Amino acid sequence: MTDILFNNALLDTGETVSIATSSGRITAIGPGIVAGVAETVDLGGALVVPGFVEGHIHLDTSFYGDSWKPHKPCLNGFDVHERVRFQNENLAEAGPIVERARNQLELCIANGATAMRSHAMIDNVVGLTHVEALLQVRSEYSDLIDLQLVAFPQSGIITNPGTAELMDEAIAMGCDLVGGLDPATFDRTVDGHLDVVFDIAERRGVDMDIHLHDFGTVGAFEIEVICARTEALGMQGHVAVSHAYGLGDLDEPAQRKIADLIAKSGVSIMTNAPGHHSFPPVRILAEAGANVFSGSDNIQDSWWPYGDGDMLTRAMLIGYRCGFFTDELLRLAFDVTTRNGAKAMRLDGYGLEVGDKADLVALAARHVPEAVASVPKPRKVFKGGKLIAENGVLLASRSATSPVRPAA
Repeated sequence: MTDILFNNALLDTGETVSIATSSGRITAIGPGIVAGVAETVDLGGALVVPGFVEGHIHLDTSFYGDSWKPHKPCLNGFDVHERVRFQNENLAEAGPIVERARNQLELCIANGATAMRSHAMIDNVVGLTHVEALLQVRSEYSDLIDLQLVAFPQSGIITNPGTAELMDEAIAMGCDLVGGLDPATFDRTVDGHLDVVFDIAERRGVDMDIHLHDFGTVGAFEIEVICARTEALGMQGHVAVSHAYGLGDLDEPAQRKIADLIAKSGVSIMTNAPGHHSFPPVRILAEAGANVFSGSDNIQDSWWPYGDGDMLTRAMLIGYRCGFFTDELLRLAFDVTTRNGAKAMRLDGYGLEVGDKADLVALAARHVPEAVASVPKPRKVFKGGKLIAENGVLLASRSATSPVRPAA
């Protein structure tokens, strides 16, 4: 018995098909499917793609839906320590974490995100309050989005005594991954920092996602160390490095050399293609076979005032900043925000094949390249085959009663 049959679904191949689903999974794809059907949905020739993967975000530090926080520029260029200080000052005056996280999460879902990885801030001042809040939010929205949480040491580990123990406890509480932050420039010890992160990951049997803002050869060296440790411990496919700005500072021969190393180690690289400094060479990494994925990172917070929670916009920005003009490269930008993110997050049943989850987005476009270039806003979002958002408005509710907000 088919629960829902989607008719007139346009695939990126140009084929118009029907998609049959049962118990939230795709059971058949093709023209002229005939089956006992409980419900039929006519997609009217809309392009159907898998749900977007928001692979890197900070639900607990966004001010979207809260009071506007004017951006404070660093005194001497980009400085992570200073940005963290600004963030702590702003958070002291912000609304409750749970409410701000709900606002941002609903924005992303309404734009088509069906899976997400959020980092939860931990240090010896806030303790585990951010983790507790995001665990609550994850439970509330479990029917609408698959949400992974990272135990993230925003103020360092070695330089912030007690943080290592808090990170370990956060994993025990339900966080899915252990994080890290600039081992060389924040904690001033690459090995000491990574010893803690890899130890927790090994003992707890969880994956890793390490923030790495460090520039130039310092950042490249840290990536080499992370890749070597990953291979030595047999953790290929279980480690991600977020931002990796240093890769963008290298000349092309050096980029190609380290891209081969990254691909061999199975380390995934996350970039949101920021507009104010270097970022990883997406095309070179992809050509080497490395996995590159993306996320919004910060939305209207202490790091920058931008962000709309739309991973299709992010695909466009990646393509724009990378100089992607051909259909092949526009599809690469799209993959960075969809299947590559699913690979980095090791999502079960992600895609548009029989057996995959019926987590779908229907877009007003003729194919993926057009969708990336034009970012059409008319769209429908389906989770497990059920319509949860349309044209930027969340239609479904979380498990507890909550207001429904339009996407900005």
